[in-house]
Amino acid sequence: MPQDFGPPAPTLSLAEVEATARAAHAGQRDKAGRPYAEHLRAVAEGVRARGGDDEQIAAAWLHDAVEDDALTGRWLDEAPLSRRTKDIVLALTKRAGEPPEAYAARILATPGARLVKEADLAHNADPARLAVLDEATRTRLAEKYTRMRALLGQG
Repeated sequence: MPQDFGPPAPTLSLAEVEATARAAHAGQRDKAGRPYAEHLRAVAEGVRARGGDDEQIAAAWLHDAVEDDALTGRWLDEAPLSRRTKDIVLALTKRAGEPPEAYAARILATPGARLVKEADLAHNADPARLAVLDEATRTRLAEKYTRMRALLGQG
């Protein structure tokens, strides 16, 4: 006979996910010296504008948290989030020394992850955002983002 463990824990709301991501990345800056939370907000808004659902928007807020060591893998594993949200965050967590082809393949194999990565790339490659960087960094990043778009089939 199955055991009854009571109702499942409630899933974090989008507002709670946003607050968690902002707190986890507090003090972190992007390559241009801007607060990192601005990038997270832009990616979440980009996911929403592309028709993403709440699970994808939650993943957008958290997409760099484990990779940046802002939150631990254990936190993610234990967090009251859907399995799909966790899978998307893990798919977008680039591993040290991982070839771009393997990273892109994992994103493509994870339902919902490609849309989040598209929003991430769109914000990262924003000409206004890149314009404030030195030429060498701007060129390196533009090439990196172009290659990742190609690997994801975005032309």
